[in-house]
Parts: sequence; C-alpha cells; structure tokens
Amino acid sequence: MSGQTFHATRPADESMPQGAAFFEASGGDWDEIAREVVGEERIVVNMGPQHPSTHGVLRLMLEIDGETVTEARAGIGYLHTGIEKNMEFRTWTQGTTFCTRMDYLAPLFQETAFCLGVEKLLGITDDVPERASVIRVMMMELNRVASHLVCLGTAGNEMGATTVMTVAFTGREEILRIFEAVTGLRMNHAYVRPGGVAQDVPAGTVEQVRAAIPKIKHYLGQLGDLLLENPIFKARLVGTGSLNLAGCMALGITGPVLRSAGHPYDVRKAFPYCGYETYDFDVPVAHGADTYDRVVLRLEECYQSLRIVEQTLERLEATAGQPTMVADKKIAWPAQLAVGGDGQGNSLDHIKHIMGESMEALIHHFKIVTEGFRVPAGQAWQTVEHPRGELGVHVVSDGGTRPYRAHFRDPSFNNLQAVSVMCEGGQVADVVVSVASLDPVLGGVDR
Repeated sequence: MSGQTFHATRPADESMPQGAAFFEASGGDWDEIAREVVGEERIVVNMGPQHPSTHGVLRLMLEIDGETVTEARAGIGYLHTGIEKNMEFRTWTQGTTFCTRMDYLAPLFQETAFCLGVEKLLGITDDVPERASVIRVMMMELNRVASHLVCLGTAGNEMGATTVMTVAFTGREEILRIFEAVTGLRMNHAYVRPGGVAQDVPAGTVEQVRAAIPKIKHYLGQLGDLLLENPIFKARLVGTGSLNLAGCMALGITGPVLRSAGHPYDVRKAFPYCGYETYDFDVPVAHGADTYDRVVLRLEECYQSLRIVEQTLERLEATAGQPTMVADKKIAWPAQLAVGGDGQGNSLDHIKHIMGESMEALIHHFKIVTEGFRVPAGQAWQTVEHPRGELGVHVVSDGGTRPYRAHFRDPSFNNLQAVSVMCEGGQVADVVVSVASLDPVLGGVDR
C-alpha cells in the first residue's frame, strides 16, 4: 500500500456538520478507507456500459446509500460511430444509408427527416409526388408501432415478465415482414430518398398491410391485458420515475415523456410535414408524469398510428400508378429497383436499357450515382415526430454534391438528461424502469 495516505480530519468547509470526517486517498485502494468509515453504507456502482437494461452501451454511475440512489449520472459515447462526419464524405443520396443506422429501431424517421431537409435546400418540397408522401407516412407510422413494441417488450422483460417481450416481438414481426416486402430489408432501409422513395410499393402491399393491422391490434390488446391492470405491474411503475412538466420543459424533453406530463406537443400537429395535417388522428396525453403513464401513452399511440395507416391505404389505392419520385432527372435516383427472388437490385429491364440500348442513359446513371446532384448553398432545419420525441436535422450545403454539415437533434440524447432527476431519491431497482420509460437508443445518442 505504498504511496497511500488516509486520515480523518475536521472538514475545511464549516457548512458541513460538526464531527463530520473528511477522507483523502491517493495511490491506493478505496477498501482501506472504506473500512475506516464506521456505519457508512454509501457506495458508487456502475450500471453498464454492458448491461441488458441500459438499452445499448449506456453507462450509469450510481451513488447509493443502502438501496436509495443519492446521485445518478449518465455516461455516453461508448457506441460512437461518427455517422454525422461520415455523411460529409458521401453524396446527398448516400447520406440516407448512414442516418438510417443511427436509431436502429426507428430508421425510417431519420431517413425522412434528412430527405425533407435536403428537399428544402433543393426547393422541391412541393414537387414531391403525393404517392411518395403517403408511402412515407405509412412506413413511418408502422415504424412507430414497431419501435413502441420493442420499448414495451424489453421493459417487461427487464422486470421479469418474459411473456410481455414475446407478445410484443411477435406483433413487431408482422411489421418487419411488411418492411422487408417493401424495401427488401427488415431495418436500415435507405428507402426514403431525396425527392421521394426508392421504389413504389410492390403489388399486394395494401392487402398485406390491411391483413396485418388486426393482428397487430390483437397483440396490442394482449399487452394491455397483461400490463395495465396488473397489480404487480402498477405497484412497480405508478409513482416511479416522475418528471413533471416544468422538468420536461427545462431539460428539452419531448415525445411520450413530455406528453405523460400533460403537454400535447407533437410535431405532426405543431409543424406538419408529409401532409400530416390532412390525416385524422389524436395526440394522447396523461397527467401522472410517471413510468406507468408512459406505458399507457405508448400503447394508445400505437392505436393512433394504425388509424393513420388505415387512411394511407385508402390513398395508396386512389393514387395507384402515380410516380413516387420527382420528375427532375437531375435529382431523381436513376435506378429502377425491383425486389425479386434473388433479393433487391436494379430491374432487368433497366439494366438492359442502360447497358444495351442508350449510351446517354448509361452516362447519366453513372454520373448521378457516383458524383451525385448539386444542392444550392444554404442551410435548412427540419423536424419530425420520432417515437422518442422531436427529431431534428440541420443540413448545410456549400453548393456541392455532398453535405457540408449534417447534424441531428436525436431525442434520446436530450431525454437522457432526465436520468438523474428521475432516479435520485428512488430505489436502485427503480433505475431500470425509469431508464426503460425514456426508451433511449444509444445508436442515436452516440451518432
């Protein structure tokens, strides 16, 4: 133990209680001093960064006194991918393949927010075909339900209710099958592109979605039956992780956490995009401001999202055969994608055209895919209502074919500020449910 000193002295701070001891350690082991602290039960423990209840590689530094949390701090940065910086070295269209990977449970929201920002810079917001906007809305709302099901399922599993997770994930599978049919992928789709979407929905999509909605509602009903009136579940969540409206406003908290405190703020209503002002839906709110209310809200939001999806199906039928990408060939992605037995790729007819029929089409395809289109110099800000709150994107162009800067305001990043307020003064066991009620995804935090 050479190099270690420890001693007890009168504190230099006269505001401390009389008789309090000040302990100093250097170059040694805390255990030596801990043995000197008679009756002291306070200790600092790490929850994570590798822990199943931190929703990714989140590190929580908890100071506990017995079973009571006296201080809680969040440590982030363990999943840093450099996505925003990487986007500066790719074309504007290629940017969607990066931002879709940030919050991997809600990829379509990042894609749409980014593309809406690019379309603002290009000045083509009003030129995006109606059918493309309808498809975007349908895919985002299905993605919202899928994301909420993961939140509810993993939270239930963390509390020991494995059945909650199996029911939630089974319901989510119905949605992932739709995503795979439309985009060729279950996640990280890069389906939304500047000017529209990569391809029209395949034949039979409307019928597939219409058949899936009752199944999804069935699983949502099962979750409601399992959770909402369960006395063990309510005893565990009611009054836990409270964060009132003043706290939400001070910390910039949005999404279900803010709405659980009684504020009906929803970007789809406040600053509509993709034609959301033309859809009929409600914004659920609660006033308990605790983890239980956030469960209730997420379930109700799923029903509202399915209500929107049902409206999009009618519009898809009405716009059948219409384009899904802007008409300007200097912007529109030239590939004609198709999902076949061998996966997703260019349709054989498109390959035949550019390789054997038209030298001009081949040159255009080559230039716009490799070089990209130029975006006028300027900057734009766009927000969307993400499953976890307000997602914002700030895109800056210097007039080139690549973003000068693309920065995202990820809701999980802001919402994690609430960890200390929600956890301090509560029990260690309540940390898990409090963090779960925030529903953070660290891919979005450490972008």
